[in-house]
Amino acid sequence: MFRTALRNLLAHKTRLMMTALAVLLGTAFVSGTLVFSDSVGSAFRDRMSKSLGDVAVSVTAGGGRPGTDAEAEAARPLDDRVVDSIRALPGVAAVRPSVGGAAVIADKGNNPAGSEWGSTGANYVPGANGKDSRYPIVKGRGPAAEGEIVLDAKTAGKAGAEVGGTVRLAVDGPVMTKKLVGIAATDDPRVSAGGSLALFDTATAQKLFGKPGEFSELVVSATPGTDQQKLTAEVRRVLPRSFEAQSGKQLAAAESKMIDEQTSSIRKTLLVFAGISLFVGVFIIANTFTMLIAQRSREIALLRAVGATRRQVVRSVLIEAGLLGLTASAVGFVLGLGVATGLRSVLNATGASLPDGPLVVTPTAALTALGVGVVVTVLAAWLPSRKAARIAPVEALAAVDQAPATRGLVLRNSLGAALTGLGVATMLYVTTFKDSSGMQYAMAGSALTLAGVIVLAPLLSRPFVHLFGRLAIRLSGVSGKLARQNALRNPRRTAATASALMIGLTLITGLTVAAVSADRGMAKLGPQDLTADYKVSSSSYQGLSPEIARTLAGQPGVDAAVALRTTGFRTDDHPSLALATDVAAIAKVADVRMVSGSLSDVRGTATVAVSETFAKDRGLKAGAALPMSFYDGKKAAPRVVAVYRDNDVLSSVLTAPALLDPHMDKVRDDQVLLKAAPGRAKDLPVKIKETLGGNPLIKVQSQDDLRRADAGSIDDILYLMYGLLGMAVVIAVIGVVNTLAMSVFERTREIGMLRAIGLDRREVKRMVRLESVMIAMFGAVLGVGVGVFLAWSGGHLLRSSFPQYAMVVPWGRIGVFLLLALAVGVLAAVWPARRAAKLDTLEAIGAQ
Repeated sequence: MFRTALRNLLAHKTRLMMTALAVLLGTAFVSGTLVFSDSVGSAFRDRMSKSLGDVAVSVTAGGGRPGTDAEAEAARPLDDRVVDSIRALPGVAAVRPSVGGAAVIADKGNNPAGSEWGSTGANYVPGANGKDSRYPIVKGRGPAAEGEIVLDAKTAGKAGAEVGGTVRLAVDGPVMTKKLVGIAATDDPRVSAGGSLALFDTATAQKLFGKPGEFSELVVSATPGTDQQKLTAEVRRVLPRSFEAQSGKQLAAAESKMIDEQTSSIRKTLLVFAGISLFVGVFIIANTFTMLIAQRSREIALLRAVGATRRQVVRSVLIEAGLLGLTASAVGFVLGLGVATGLRSVLNATGASLPDGPLVVTPTAALTALGVGVVVTVLAAWLPSRKAARIAPVEALAAVDQAPATRGLVLRNSLGAALTGLGVATMLYVTTFKDSSGMQYAMAGSALTLAGVIVLAPLLSRPFVHLFGRLAIRLSGVSGKLARQNALRNPRRTAATASALMIGLTLITGLTVAAVSADRGMAKLGPQDLTADYKVSSSSYQGLSPEIARTLAGQPGVDAAVALRTTGFRTDDHPSLALATDVAAIAKVADVRMVSGSLSDVRGTATVAVSETFAKDRGLKAGAALPMSFYDGKKAAPRVVAVYRDNDVLSSVLTAPALLDPHMDKVRDDQVLLKAAPGRAKDLPVKIKETLGGNPLIKVQSQDDLRRADAGSIDDILYLMYGLLGMAVVIAVIGVVNTLAMSVFERTREIGMLRAIGLDRREVKRMVRLESVMIAMFGAVLGVGVGVFLAWSGGHLLRSSFPQYAMVVPWGRIGVFLLLALAVGVLAAVWPARRAAKLDTLEAIGAQ
């Protein structure tokens, strides 16, 4: 039977080509995902091992240890005294004190030379040999004075700077100019993924990123043979208790765990889409083997007549499927290596900051990809193999091939109606939820609804094909009538082919409706509370110097420049956020509506205003004290003098800067809101840039810019989802081609008879093409309908977290989807239609 299976596979390799392609693409997605996640994890670990190679102990800011006086500990910085104490410990070879932050380098057009998330600034720490092993200098020398800087080669090129020239940069305030004295190499993944590196001498870095004489991290190297755990315990003993010491092994383990979690989440997400592609492929595989078995019924009957048992017939079909799956999966695995390379580029383009590194191909990834391809193919062929086993030996005696008996759909329709009804009822129940607690019900309801519609598809195909067939008959006459009859001849086949396309379009439509609705909600959210014309913020997300707001406030055309700064605190052991601003001017840039009291009463350090929700949650009223525990260990209890309605510009607590500034390590503004003078709004952004000297740090955004930025992030995610779901749609298209091609093989004699009685080649092509369009449009209409329903019902889960969300059906995009489905139907029929039209009439009539 193995030889029989192999012979059948080789004899029908052309008919199985499309099926193999579907398995190949699905397996390529799986293998690409596995190789990609292994490669990214390996690249992260490689960078980590290089950066932690000489780390015996790492000292960073921590949450303090039990039994400490937090207020006293806050006064003890990580300074040279601590460095000297650690350096004096036995087993310590060296201590590297580090200071870091964000430094934005200006390129040739005064824009950031690096990405917003990767503009890195750090101190250069020369050792006994005058070099910093972490940042090897490849040209020039290291920085040694306040006016000097070192860049990585890529950033220096973007800035158009050579060693000996000048570099323009900003940290949190005005533009600075420094002399480029060297070019350094780095293994920092943020830099390799599009960021920038700027190195300063330690004193300058402390001034820019922290406080003079203080460090943010200490890296301790040990002498050979020193026990890391014992050394870590000794370091903890001399540390201020508000800092934390970890051994190099502990740090490596924590980093490795974080890397595993990050790569695991990416892997799981991508494997979900790979699973969707393989699920779509199941319909194609099952369809193909069902048609092949119908075409080989006499051959199978002969096998039964000469002694083959039912079990052997089943085994033969499954072996054939297994060989097909193994061959296609092997090719798909190789193709997956290209998918893995492409995924890295695509995700980096969306800001994922993945490090470069070689592809890592593990035996586990190869075996998993091959196993998945084989298992999916065999499982999809199982039901057709059972059908093959039921072929009776007497069928071998038939003079001509008989069409297989049509089985009733009563049981299937009953099951489909039950699944669909249960799914729809579950989704209607989901609409009663006002928060995301119903997510599990939504997932179950969506799966049930989709499964039910797939089972009901043969029943649903009849009215659609009848309706579409009428239009086809009016436009194409006899070709349209034949196409309708062909589509209705085997509703199970038509439904299976259309269902593959329906699954992809259901997901795409649902995502599109949700994304467009969220985009419209964001558009409502933006201008609701913000009345400022422009928002000025930092491209490094590290805040702005208060000097920026003061500079802008005095410029012509600026009616108001209101700086906002925030800091965290705890009240009743719950974390909250307080906003400090010029309370008298905030109404010029935000729509603040009062519930009680007046903002004019918020002054100094003794009074605050709170949002309506914050007040209700904590039972606060005018005159009540608000206990505030700041993260520097200090406390305050200002009096509530006003309550305002919830506002997206303001935080839960609004106060004057005098209350918050003493609790900030370095006073920085999160943003500055600008209100333009009448008639001056249009030219204000250019004047702001000129006023601030072309500062690369500064982002100036209008309300329209903010809306586009929000919409852009939603669109980026949506287009990424389109790309991931595109594989499933491609496989579905292959399914349409495959079904039509197999149908042409199956109807060779019939097509020959039609040609003999006068149907010309053009009409044959038109017949196949119209059948293809009917199948594609049926799947598209079904997918769009189910997708809109699921998006409508599932959208109710966003009520509490996103009250501005309201479902919007993007009819334009849905029209595009339907037009694309129409194009798919036409294009999928090109090869089958050409083959049908080229059949020799006499040879076709005589075909067995």
